[in-house]
Amino acid sequence: MQFLAMLTMLVDHVGLIFYPDQPLFRIIGRLALPFYAYAIVLGYSRTRNAGRYALRLAVIAALSQFPYMLALNDGGINTVGTLLVCLGVLIAFDRFGLPAASAIAAVSAALLELLPFSYGFYALGLVLLYRYALHYAIGWHFALNIVYAFYKLWLLQMFSLLATFLIVYAPDWLKRLDRLAVPRLVWRSFYPAHLLVLGAVRLILH
Repeated sequence: MQFLAMLTMLVDHVGLIFYPDQPLFRIIGRLALPFYAYAIVLGYSRTRNAGRYALRLAVIAALSQFPYMLALNDGGINTVGTLLVCLGVLIAFDRFGLPAASAIAAVSAALLELLPFSYGFYALGLVLLYRYALHYAIGWHFALNIVYAFYKLWLLQMFSLLATFLIVYAPDWLKRLDRLAVPRLVWRSFYPAHLLVLGAVRLILH
């Protein structure tokens, strides 16, 4: 799944930067966020030290911010920063009582929408449904897409359902893909590194 996540994200960003009038790139790219959101859920469930995991994400988010702004011409907070907030919500639900955790989740959701976080609450919605409602993820994901189709006109986001379909109904196939082992350093550095390269190419061409 890591390979698919990186590949679909790369295709998405290449399309966004160099081929903005070609929707096929963006359609393929719609699969990336669900894969990364699910990776956060898996990573959190497997880590022995949630604090260290969060710190690692924070470092990646910080290192990615300049490349993100350079490549995408976007002054908002990059997607890893968004996923870091999502991880914080997961930690809150495991460490605090339901009322306190729900309050933290509500504040986080508001911040994700009010501040310029990449994908906003949409990313948190995916993380929560993969964590707590995986067996019903397709229905909830479809509902989330409907909301954002009306709220932000994210019509192409409907194609992201394919990623959830694979996560729910083809986990063995995704595990077989994991035989294409992605080195840990490549997985952790790919987001800032590919944005930096694309940003440099964008500057050269424009």
